[in-house]
This record gives sequence, C-alpha cells and structure tokens, in this order.
Amino acid sequence: GHVLEIASGSGCHVEHFAPNFPKLQWQPSEYVQDASVLKDINAVVSSIPNIRPAVALDASATWEDWPSEVRELEGKFTAVYLSNVTHISPWKVTCGILAGAGHALENGGLLIVYGPFKVDGEFTTQSNADFDANLRSRNAEWGYRDIDDIVAEASKCGLLFQSKKAMPANNFL
Repeated sequence: GHVLEIASGSGCHVEHFAPNFPKLQWQPSEYVQDASVLKDINAVVSSIPNIRPAVALDASATWEDWPSEVRELEGKFTAVYLSNVTHISPWKVTCGILAGAGHALENGGLLIVYGPFKVDGEFTTQSNADFDANLRSRNAEWGYRDIDDIVAEASKCGLLFQSKKAMPANNFL
C-alpha cells in the first residue's frame, strides 16, 4: 500500500513512521516556494527505502493540479496523513485536502488528521481559544476548524467520518 503525507515539514513524521511500517510506500509532500525544502526532507529520509522523494503540493489546488507522482496512484493510497495543518492554513487548504483524499484513497482507505480543533463549535480549552486568536491576528484565514465542519466537507468528497480520539496537548486524531 501507499501513504501520502501532506505537509511533511522537516520529514520527521515520515522518518519515524516508514521504518515502523515497512510494507507501506510513503510519499512525503510539502507546500513550497523554494525547492530547497524538498531537498531538506529528502536528505532526512534518503536512507529509508520505503520513502519516495518528496513532492511539492499545493493542497488547495484541484486534483488535476496535484503532482503527477500522487495522481498516478489515484485510488491506491491506503492512507492520507496530515498533522497540524488545518489551523495554520486557509480553509480552502482543508477543503483541497479532503477533495484530494477523496481521489487518492482506495476503497476503505483512511484519512488521518491530527491537530487542535473546536468541538461542537467550542474550544476545548482557554489556551486553544487564545492560540486561535493569535493565529487569526497573524492571518485572518487561519484558525481552529470545527470537527463538524470538516466532517461535513469530507462527506461531500465521499469520505466517511469514523472516529475522533482525544490526544495529548488538547489535540485530536
């Protein structure tokens, strides 16, 4: 199977996951304006045989504009994984990820989203509300997303919500 990681950042997650799931082929990606970011990810993961070279991905783009390395595996990804993306990007990025996952995932595949969210329209802690205000002060398009809004958008893309798991530091999986 194949796993697409969206917004790989430094490559630390794929560097950890790939050796622990050696039967899966991992595809890191990152939104880049400078290709050196991809080189940095590749330098971190180059010695791990089940990781493909990182690709540039603007997740807000339509599926047709996603990298060919991803599109050529349409419907063949076992999972799409992202961590700490939805609150530090515009809503259109979350929508693009959901639409892209709808194309990328095989039947029964998993979209795994980790990060801080609102639940039933409410922040789970005051520190989350404070951080959301800080994010929105830096960029009005950023901020915590409500899980219900993500689930509603995901359903438009043929994705079915399975579960929510509370994680440390007021995050959810």
